[in-house]
Amino acid sequence: MKDEIHMHDVVALLEDLPTKHFLTGEALILRHGQVGTVVMTYDRSAFEIEFAARDGRPYAILPVRPEKLMTLRDVPETAAT
Repeated sequence: MKDEIHMHDVVALLEDLPTKHFLTGEALILRHGQVGTVVMTYDRSAFEIEFAARDGRPYAILPVRPEKLMTLRDVPETAAT
């Protein structure tokens, strides 16, 4: 299935999610469209997503249900004829 989410996929949130900075505990809001990377799967019922700054330092790691995620793609698929 082409819409499945896999390890190391780059994903974006489909809704805002409150969380805390994983080191400092500071309250954060991850906004719709925030980009993260799948770092663990939980039986396809949820995915551990790491959110990091442009310098690569993570600021949040949390489980997210698949219906709250969209996989981002950078390569087109061949159209079926």
